[in-house]
Amino acid sequence: MTHPLHRLGQSALVLVSLFALSGCFERHRTTDQLCEAYPQLCADTNINDGQCRIQRANVIWQRYDVMQNPTDQEKFKELKFTTAYQQCLEYAARIEPTELKERKTHRTRALLNAYASIKRLNDELADSPDPDIIYYRWSQGDQHALRQFLRLEGTPALETPDLQLALATFYIAKDRPKTQTLLLHALSLYKANQSVKPEIIQTLATLSHQQGRRDQAFLWSMTGIALDMPIASEEKLAFLYPMSDTQRAALTAQALVIAEKLRQGEFNATLLTVQ
Repeated sequence: MTHPLHRLGQSALVLVSLFALSGCFERHRTTDQLCEAYPQLCADTNINDGQCRIQRANVIWQRYDVMQNPTDQEKFKELKFTTAYQQCLEYAARIEPTELKERKTHRTRALLNAYASIKRLNDELADSPDPDIIYYRWSQGDQHALRQFLRLEGTPALETPDLQLALATFYIAKDRPKTQTLLLHALSLYKANQSVKPEIIQTLATLSHQQGRRDQAFLWSMTGIALDMPIASEEKLAFLYPMSDTQRAALTAQALVIAEKLRQGEFNATLLTVQ
C-alpha cells in the first residue's frame, strides 16, 4: 500500500509540473497572442508592419515584464529596448511604402509614441538609486547624476567591471594613474567565462603608449589579441614597439597568461611584471 506521504509528494510534483508548464506557455506565447491578451501593451506601436518587428517585439515583451514586476531594473530594460525601437523607427519613418501609404503615418505616430514612452520612463527613473541607472543618466548629460555616481566611489555599489570602467572614464583626463588602477580593478572583478570589455584592454594599452611605457603597451595589445579583440596586428605592433626577440617572446607569454587568467576569472594586478 502506498504511504500517504508518498502520495502527497507525488501530488505536489504534479502540481509543480503543471505550474512549470503553465509558466512556459505564458512566456512562449506569440507576440500577437500577447497583444490580444493585453492590447494596452501594443496599441501605440506600429503593429502589423514589417518594419522594426524585432525591436517592437522586444518592447512589447518587456512591457509585459514590467507589468508583472515593476522594478527600476525592469523599467530600465524597457527604456533601453524602447530607445532601440525609436532609433529603428526614425529610419523606417523615412521609407516610402510601396503600397499602403498610411503605413508611413502609422510609423510616424509610433515614433512619436516612442519618444513619449522614453520621456515617461526617464521621469520614472529620475530618482532611482540603482548605480547602473545613475550612470545611464550621467551618460545622457545629467550632471546631478554624475555627482550621485561619484559619491558611490569606493562602495560595493560600483564593484562591477562595467561600473569601474565607467568610473575610469571620468578620471582619464584628470588622473591617469588612478584610471589605470580602476581599469586593473575592473579586470579583477570578472568571473570565469565572462566576456571582457575590449575598451578596458584598449584603454590600458593606449594609456601605456601615451606615457611611454612601451613594454606595457605591447603587453596589453598582445593580451587583446589573445582575447580575440579588435587590436592592431602583430606586424603593426612589431613596427610600433621594436625590441629583441627574447623580450617580445617573454611579453607575449605573459600576455597569454593574463588572457587565460581573465577567462578563468582569476586576474590580479600582481600578474604584471612590467611597469
